[in-house]
Amino acid sequence: MPHSLLPTTLALVLASSLVCSTAIRHGHADVPIAATAGQVTPLQAGDDAPRFTVRTVDDRPFEFDPLALERAAVLISFRGGWCPYCNLHLSELRHVVPELADMGIDVLFLSGDRPGLLYAGLARETQEDIAGLDYTILSDADAQAAMALGIAFEASAAAIDRLRDKGGDIEGSSMARQGVLPVPSVFVVDAGGRIVFAHVNADYKVRLAAQDLLAAATKAKAAD
Repeated sequence: MPHSLLPTTLALVLASSLVCSTAIRHGHADVPIAATAGQVTPLQAGDDAPRFTVRTVDDRPFEFDPLALERAAVLISFRGGWCPYCNLHLSELRHVVPELADMGIDVLFLSGDRPGLLYAGLARETQEDIAGLDYTILSDADAQAAMALGIAFEASAAAIDRLRDKGGDIEGSSMARQGVLPVPSVFVVDAGGRIVFAHVNADYKVRLAAQDLLAAATKAKAAD
């Protein structure tokens, strides 16, 4: 290669590397799906939050762009309304969602269900518990948020069949459409788009306590 071309070639390589690095940090690149829940590699406190697109209850696109945030946000990912532990967690979080809203923090629930089941798929008691709360529930049926956050893993065919046999409505969900489930997780993102707190546990029965979420969000808000 002529010496005169070396600087140009190196510059192109560096630029390409920078673009790829930025893409991964902000959710543009494909993120590998883990084989099991225990093998996920979630984003951590200190990482830039990813950009991703989910769907509203009206099946409209909703883009989460960490570079355009006006205030802090809490991202709460759960498997779907068919999951009893997810229902229990949503019901418990009703105790702190109003306080988070009063602090100027947006609360976004990311469900693996399709848009039409975001509310209807939840247990009746859960629907009653969260009615009137200032939060947004969104569909991640395409698993874009789960992959961008590094919490997506392969749902086994046996688990899918078992849930269907029990009468679970998972058609159109991330589980049925993509063969993917999210590890239930909580991320607190500051107004600058950086993750300042993350709770990810491969055991779907273990969830972040409401008061622990409030403490983490309060700390993040104080650092703004």
